[in-house]
Amino acid sequence: MPGLLLKLAPNERILVNGLLFENGPKKTKMTLHSEGAHVLRLRDALHPEAVVGPVSRAYHVSQLAVAGENDADSSARALEPGLDELASVFEDTPQKSAIEEARSALDQRNFYKVMRALKDLLPLEADMLQAKVA
Repeated sequence: MPGLLLKLAPNERILVNGLLFENGPKKTKMTLHSEGAHVLRLRDALHPEAVVGPVSRAYHVSQLAVAGENDADSSARALEPGLDELASVFEDTPQKSAIEEARSALDQRNFYKVMRALKDLLPLEADMLQAKVA
């Protein structure tokens, strides 16, 4: 039977439909068979205070959609201009493919894939903002 397979590390926490679950001392696998469940691994979560630029803002909006805090349509409306801005910033860079991947995932309303596409850009954003401040 198909479903979402979760592989959890020891003591890993996940948020499922607003409920916090914590794995025990051993790694485990579990399958969610319910369609439309909102699942967010807390190790993937970005704290609101860490939202400092356009990449982290887009990541956080996607995260809220994954967690079920915001509905898909309002999240997509909030993400589209941000991803357009990022596409123009990263136009002729290797990171352009990550933005294109995020836009494609957004078209499919797959916010977890948007998060995955943007995750590698978070350290770059932090570095760029540090250089700007210094």
